[in-house]
Amino acid sequence: MVKPGTTGLQRIINATRYSMHGFRAAYRNEAAFRQELLLVGVAVLAAAFLADTLLQWLLLVGSGLLVLVVELLNSAVEAIVDHASPEWNELAGRAKDMGSAAVFTSLALMALTWGVVVWETQVLGLFAG
Repeated sequence: MVKPGTTGLQRIINATRYSMHGFRAAYRNEAAFRQELLLVGVAVLAAAFLADTLLQWLLLVGSGLLVLVVELLNSAVEAIVDHASPEWNELAGRAKDMGSAAVFTSLALMALTWGVVVWETQVLGLFAG
């Protein structure tokens, strides 16, 4: 069974437009997304100066982008939970807490990645000559 709707280039254009709407909504409505976007922006600039290899740069930037991906998914979960269950509900609270834990885990991964790359490039670099 074929799903009705657009195909080809028009589908890609529509999907891009929907994605931009999602970025705008996250930026306007989610303080955490704005803060993490600033963090990742600074990190991308710092990575250009810190990374010795393309792989290190990719790890630094990629770990930041992962934080944004997880925050967008967490915000989507929170929005749908708030819509479906405006009053307090144990399962709704659990879903939101798990989304928050996912964001925390992605931030921990970013911190670990940055720590390892800084250690390799700065600390071990001092002993290399």
